[in-house]
Amino acid sequence: MLLVILANAVIGLSIGLTGFAGFLLPMFYAGFLGLHPVEGLALSFAAFLVSGSLGCPAYRKTGDLPLKPCAALLAGSAIGAIAGTRIGLMLPAGILTVILYLVVLVSGASVLVQLVTSLTHRNRDDAHNASQPAKHIGHITLFIIGLTTATVCAASGAGGPVLVIPLLLAFGVPARRAVAMSLIDSVVIAIPATIGYFASGMIAASTWVLLPAALIAHGVGTLVGAANAQRINALQLKTIVAVGAVAIAVYKLAATVV
Repeated sequence: MLLVILANAVIGLSIGLTGFAGFLLPMFYAGFLGLHPVEGLALSFAAFLVSGSLGCPAYRKTGDLPLKPCAALLAGSAIGAIAGTRIGLMLPAGILTVILYLVVLVSGASVLVQLVTSLTHRNRDDAHNASQPAKHIGHITLFIIGLTTATVCAASGAGGPVLVIPLLLAFGVPARRAVAMSLIDSVVIAIPATIGYFASGMIAASTWVLLPAALIAHGVGTLVGAANAQRINALQLKTIVAVGAVAIAVYKLAATVV
């Protein structure tokens, strides 16, 4: 219980500070605590539902989360989340665990690539770019992004932002709006995923006992992180989390092969 509280508080704190790190939760549950992958996914998506719900109102207040442009993304994500949850429930535990490690590896690597790319373009006026209106993305494109990322996320435990944000940025969406859209998208993914995994009949009574403390710790961590986001070097924290994720995923995959 203490480890669950600590992990959820720390990962929630990182989410509040930087907007990502949720993909470490299912790895913690399955790879460190040794829970069945489905139990880890159930607890993780319940936490993502909390952090996403807490994060969205702040972006609505600043005008960075217009709901109309999100409609196609969320529609695709709702369908993808249902499909991904069904896939996650059908796969054997061993395969599901390997997929989880692979997604964490790719997620961590994608964050590092994104950080390197942002550093190479440091001469750009980010404040000016952030104030510009988002480039138009077709509804079909947004739908496909939501469908594909949600399917992968729901089946593997990736929270959503780590996959959605780089894609939105690639299509010219300003950074704050991309983060905001990914947060509301993570809520849409988490709802069917949480219901599906907890209703699977594969959740032990001991796992249900962990749920309240995990969600409270995750919520507190997220709020504390969001309140102090301007006081830390987000770039350094993201780098540490991404490097750690890649290293852990590589180690776990190597151990699985051996």
